[in-house]
Amino acid sequence: MLIAALAVAAVACLVAVVSLWRVVTVERRFRVLWGDGDGPKEVARELASARSELRSATDDAGDSLKRVALVRYDAFGDIAGRLSFSAALLDDDGDGLVISSIHARSESRTYAKSIENGRSSIELTPEEKQAVAAARAGKETP
Repeated sequence: MLIAALAVAAVACLVAVVSLWRVVTVERRFRVLWGDGDGPKEVARELASARSELRSATDDAGDSLKRVALVRYDAFGDIAGRLSFSAALLDDDGDGLVISSIHARSESRTYAKSIENGRSSIELTPEEKQAVAAARAGKETP
């Protein structure tokens, strides 16, 4: 019985030594990965910072003039080729501008009108209204 108890104790000691060796190995690898032990905290701080920057970038993207539509047309009956155009450039809130260029036989004129919430304080032409509506809807115009 004593020999069996000593054998069990020896096996238990061997298991304890192997387990301790594995723990030391894991700790060594952990130190290599995380440096002085501040690693998990630093990773959490970096992740929080990255999330904050992503939120800021997402907010900024909403303010960019990314909704764009172009309407080409013939402003005058005697000139063909759809050389005149109205281009609307809006952000997600419908704010931005519409630029129109009217081409005639001997000259061309360009106009810019500000747009707030899809509307302008200056009367919009039908083509400008079409460009603004298409930009707000996120659709291409022919």
